[in-house]
Amino acid sequence: MHHRRSAATVSTAAALLLAAPLLTGCGETHPGAAAVVDGERISLTQLQSRVGEARDAQRELPQGEALIRRTGQLTRTTLDGMIRHRVVGKALKDADVSITRSDLQRQRDVYEQQTGGAKGFEKALLEQQGIAPSAVDDWVWLNVAVQKVGKAWDVDPRSQQGNQELNERFSDLSGEMDIEVNPRYGTWDAERSALAEADMPWLNDVTGKKALEQQRA
Repeated sequence: MHHRRSAATVSTAAALLLAAPLLTGCGETHPGAAAVVDGERISLTQLQSRVGEARDAQRELPQGEALIRRTGQLTRTTLDGMIRHRVVGKALKDADVSITRSDLQRQRDVYEQQTGGAKGFEKALLEQQGIAPSAVDDWVWLNVAVQKVGKAWDVDPRSQQGNQELNERFSDLSGEMDIEVNPRYGTWDAERSALAEADMPWLNDVTGKKALEQQRA
């Protein structure tokens, strides 16, 4: 356990649950947890369900099994994203910034235009980032939130300098938060604001090249 600072069918879900010992979540103090962020649990069931949904969706693709083999670190990168969702949520709250449905729909429309429509968008995220269709809304929310926080911080995450500053700000924030991770998934590295061995950008594009590289590792 490491402290701060220093989108399933029944069969798939059952298989994932059976593969996990019952009392391994975040040590004895947080049984059944994949991580705990400022007292908020991310349960093993939540994590396994999200990964299972992605794996089931991948299997429906023509080259699904090959894609699954190439994304062996999907569980780790999924948990990393779930933790980041909470870090960004705190940043959003601290900055007193809100996100409206129109904000989300506007940004989703942009992504869909880039990928040939709603189905193309979902397919792109599934193939390139391991995001299940059921988790697409969360992915859009995270990207909108990062952009809004960056604006509140007067930081442009699209520029190299701004991206570096954004990373530093999120690093400081996550270092102030109490983030505990189940040892089977690694430790949270506050300096990099990521699970150890993960190196994911805070603001991602639809291609997700960096995300796919990390899932293959």
